[in-house]
Amino acid sequence: MAEQVALVCSVLNEGAAIDTWLDSLLAQTRPPDEIVVADGGSRDDTVARVRARIAGGAPIKLIECPGTNISQARNAAIAATRAPIIAVTDCGVRLEPDWLERLVAPFCKPDPPDVVAGFFRADPRGAFEAALGATTLIDEHDLAPDRFLPSSRSVAFKRAAWLEGGGYPEWLDHSEDVVFDLRLKAHGFRFELEPRAIVHFRPRPSPRAFFRQYYHYARGDGRADLWRRRHAIRYATYCGLPLVLLAARRWPRLWLAILVAATAYLRTPYRRLLAWLPGMSPRERVVALAWVPAIRLIGDVAKMVGYPVGVWWRLRAKGRDA
Repeated sequence: MAEQVALVCSVLNEGAAIDTWLDSLLAQTRPPDEIVVADGGSRDDTVARVRARIAGGAPIKLIECPGTNISQARNAAIAATRAPIIAVTDCGVRLEPDWLERLVAPFCKPDPPDVVAGFFRADPRGAFEAALGATTLIDEHDLAPDRFLPSSRSVAFKRAAWLEGGGYPEWLDHSEDVVFDLRLKAHGFRFELEPRAIVHFRPRPSPRAFFRQYYHYARGDGRADLWRRRHAIRYATYCGLPLVLLAARRWPRLWLAILVAATAYLRTPYRRLLAWLPGMSPRERVVALAWVPAIRLIGDVAKMVGYPVGVWWRLRAKGRDA
């Protein structure tokens, strides 16, 4: 017999998106046994919309945690449940009808995993969002089950793993799910990938919103001391690029190396984008194709700005604790 499953989600100012998410949640082929929504202090009508669903009979428990970050709210939501399996998703996504059914099915195996990683797909609206999704979100061709770290848009785990792993890191408000994943791996918990447990995730709607998103992600990396090598390579590449361009004026053959490197950097986003092009107008196709290199640049700059802010925060905190 399948064990009971609690679904939790933290929300903050999600009034514009929460109804779509709730509709897809309440239409699951395998309904959760418990649903807990933790609000971190919304100033819009998020709480009112959830309460309206509860008044209409939806089996949701709402807890209000004003002033909490995403990790604190998630942990509070999980603590308010009792089921042995916890499924986590984010508001702002649309769940496939069989998402939860597929996500928790591996726990019914004779030798079940401790963590099941679901998957997420871009759900773009317009040329910019299609280019952004293709540039920043992986697709099925990129999945490597042994290296894939689940996003908390689509993941389930045993309550015992959450307890032993210490829960989501409450000192961190971005990249928290990566730190949580790495904690679970460090404790030896077994992960399984279920790519058919799909949620649809809308990319950010503007370059400014995208910059802010990646700035916060990189700041979280700096706080948590994640991916030092990746960030170092990015800084080295951009710092060295002007010297390479100057050298290419003297040695023209370097332009071929620059072109090869740029092509390699943009190849994967363009490959992913090809799937979206047939549904676009000719003008939208041109716009989407043109946005890809710009999005790469915006994302890299945002990361290079955000990462040292996080590092500074971490070093300052370490100095206070010394």
